[in-house]
Amino acid sequence: MRTPHPRRRAQPLLPENDCRHHRPGTSKVSRFRPQVRKAFNSPFWPFVLATTSVGQEGLDFHTYCHAVMHWNLPANPVDMEQREGRVHRYKGHAVRRNVAQRHASELPNDPYGDPWSHLFEIARKGTADQSGLTPYWVYTADGGATIERHAPALPLSREADQLPALRNSLALYRMVFGQPRQDDLIEFLLRQLPRETLDNRLDQLRIDLTPREMPPPVALSNATAALNPGD
Repeated sequence: MRTPHPRRRAQPLLPENDCRHHRPGTSKVSRFRPQVRKAFNSPFWPFVLATTSVGQEGLDFHTYCHAVMHWNLPANPVDMEQREGRVHRYKGHAVRRNVAQRHASELPNDPYGDPWSHLFEIARKGTADQSGLTPYWVYTADGGATIERHAPALPLSREADQLPALRNSLALYRMVFGQPRQDDLIEFLLRQLPRETLDNRLDQLRIDLTPREMPPPVALSNATAALNPGD
């Protein structure tokens, strides 16, 4: 007995023919690309956007998307970071979903106000993190949304072996400039150290990037007195 598969409607927004038969600068593609990007960054269709490596740099798709499907793997961690950075940005979709999940019931009855401004202000006041990353870049909720990475590598393929090495390189690459992704970093460290050893060395491995407190400004009258002690 054949099991029926669900059918989903699909429509190419940038036909391949347009790419072949029009010169650069005059093609329909150049006019359609901003429209496609604007449509994808909305709560309406299209819900899936397929792109070549052209879409991995300089474009933002985080407004209503928090998942990246790597049809093939890049050759280096920098390109991997660029791809996933398209959906991991300021007030991204995953962050907004978690903020709404935790604080939607606390919204004030203000029909003329911006609900997202109210939600982020409530979330900001409820966190002890003063780095500025929470809740605008990072915000979690029980069972909430996260940045999703999908790499459908076939078993025994070259990419099946390449993915773990690429994830290790990506964790180290982000750790160099002090912004490791927690899941990748913990997974990498657990492969290097036993859990008990890692728990004991967390304080040594932690890098505190909190800005130092500046000394209070010296009053002008005190500074003048210090420069002229004989007066």
